[in-house]
Amino acid sequence: MNDDTLQHILADIDLANSADPNQETWAGASHPKELLYSHRMSAWLSELRPDADAALQVAARAQHICRWEHPRDSYPMDRKGYLTWRRELYTFHAEKVGAIMQKLGVDGATIKRVSFLLHKKKLHDDPDSQALEDAACLVFLEFHVDDFAAKTDREKMVYIIRRTWRKMSEEAHAFALDMTFSKDMQVLLSEALDNG
Repeated sequence: MNDDTLQHILADIDLANSADPNQETWAGASHPKELLYSHRMSAWLSELRPDADAALQVAARAQHICRWEHPRDSYPMDRKGYLTWRRELYTFHAEKVGAIMQKLGVDGATIKRVSFLLHKKKLHDDPDSQALEDAACLVFLEFHVDDFAAKTDREKMVYIIRRTWRKMSEEAHAFALDMTFSKDMQVLLSEALDNG
């Protein structure tokens, strides 16, 4: 895939995510939620893997492509429903971005590779899968952890932080430890990591 094609794909992903009816306020302005998320994913990927190939760059940008079309509340609100939703989301995202790539003449092997990455296969064994997971965990910790904690009981939040930490590489841990957190979150993080 040449750089021209890559830029077209990223622009098409941005166009799709611009249609998100859900908005998030950032830096005093309102943004389509998944468009903002996708750019945060790309920014963290560039920190983690400045040498990332085109497939990994596409997977990072498409991590949540059109997620609002596949809402969590359309599944049972239990553990089984959650796991089914997540599993089907991976396929949904892969098919969405696969159609964009196919339209732009990307070869089947690259489309398959992006799908592999979006399905979270071989975490800890595949460096690109790990980089994608690291980026997602760092976006969560930098931008969403406080909001999540506000609506989650303490014990469950400690568990979530521990689980997030276990998914991350040592390099991602170093980036996370360099972040500035609220005092309440610093206490939660210390509890999760000290006893994890």
